[in-house]
Amino acid sequence: MSSPPYDGVQWVGMDLHRRRSVLVRMAADGQRLGKMVRFNNDPARLKREIAKAGPQPKVVLEATLGWYWAADALAEAGAEVHLAHPLGVKAFSYRRVKNDERDAADLADLLRLGRLPEAWLAPPETRELRELVRGRHKLVSLRTSCRNQAHGVMGKLGIAVPMSDLFGTTGTAFLDELPLPAGYAARVRALCAVMHELGQQIGMLDKEIAARLASDTGYRAIQKIGGIGPVLAAVFTVEIADVTRFPDPQHLCSWAGLTPRHRESDTVVRRGHLTKQGSKLVRWAAVEAVQHAPESTPMRAHKDRIEARRGAGARNIAKAAAARKLLTLVYYGLRDGEVRCLTRRNPV
Repeated sequence: MSSPPYDGVQWVGMDLHRRRSVLVRMAADGQRLGKMVRFNNDPARLKREIAKAGPQPKVVLEATLGWYWAADALAEAGAEVHLAHPLGVKAFSYRRVKNDERDAADLADLLRLGRLPEAWLAPPETRELRELVRGRHKLVSLRTSCRNQAHGVMGKLGIAVPMSDLFGTTGTAFLDELPLPAGYAARVRALCAVMHELGQQIGMLDKEIAARLASDTGYRAIQKIGGIGPVLAAVFTVEIADVTRFPDPQHLCSWAGLTPRHRESDTVVRRGHLTKQGSKLVRWAAVEAVQHAPESTPMRAHKDRIEARRGAGARNIAKAAAARKLLTLVYYGLRDGEVRCLTRRNPV
C-alpha cells in the first residue's frame, strides 16, 4: 500500500558543481521524498526540478564557485533560498563515504534541524558591484606582478634603478635609454604595454565604481577617516554592504578575520594569532588604510602607542589592533552615514 502524498513544506539540499548538480528533497521529519536528481547546470532545468518540491520549498546550497545563477533561479521559482558557509559545513564532514547525494542530503538535514552555518545571501545589485570592485583589485594585482617582473629583469642584468618609480616619467625615459639585450628588451616592452593597458582598464573601473557609489552616504562618510580614500572606501562599502546584519563592530571585526583565535577547555584558555577567517579583501583594506593613515589620526596614534609599549617586534600586533579600531569607525560610518567622533565641535 503506497503512502499518501506529502503536502507539507519540503526541505531541499543542492550540491552545486561546475557542470552538474544534485538535488535531494526531504519532509519535515527527514523522510526522503522521491529519488535523488542529477542534472546538467541550466536555470530552466533547475526551475523545473524545484517545481516538484511544491510551493515555497526551503532550499540550501553551498557558497561555492558559480552559486549566483542557481540562487537567482531558485528565487525566481518561488523557493526560500539559504546559503551554506563552506567553512562551517566542513565541520560536519565526518563521513567515511562522501558523494554528491550524501552532501546534498547533509545540507538539507542541517537546514531542517536549524544547525546550518549560514552565509549572507547578497542581493543581485550588491553582487554586481562586488564584481567591479573585486575585478579592479585583481587588475591591480596583475599590474603589480608586471612591475615586479620588470624589476626582476633589471636585477638579472645587474642594473641599479636610481628612481623610486621605474614606470613614471623619469623611469620610462631611463628604460628607453638602456642598451638592453634584444630578448630582455622585448620582455620589458611587453610588460610596459600590458601595464599601460591595465592602467586604462583600472581607470575605467574607477569611474564606474565612483559613479555607482556617488549617492551612498556611508561611502562618502568613511572617506573622512584617515587613510581611507575612494578605492578603500569602495571596498568597505561593497564588501560589507548591509552593515546592519552585524549587531556591533566586534562582530564585523570577527567576520573580517581581525580577531584572535580563542581556544577554551575546562580551565585552560588559549588566545592566539588572528583567525584570518573571513573577508580577505576587507582585512587587506583595513590594514592598508592603517599603514597609510596620517600621524594625526586616532588609528595611527593607537598603533604607535602599542609599538612603543611592546617594542618593534609587536609591529604586526599594533597594525591589527589599529585595523580593528579603524573597522569600528567604518561600521558606524556605514550605519549612520557619518563618523561622529571625527566631527569637530564648534566652540561655544
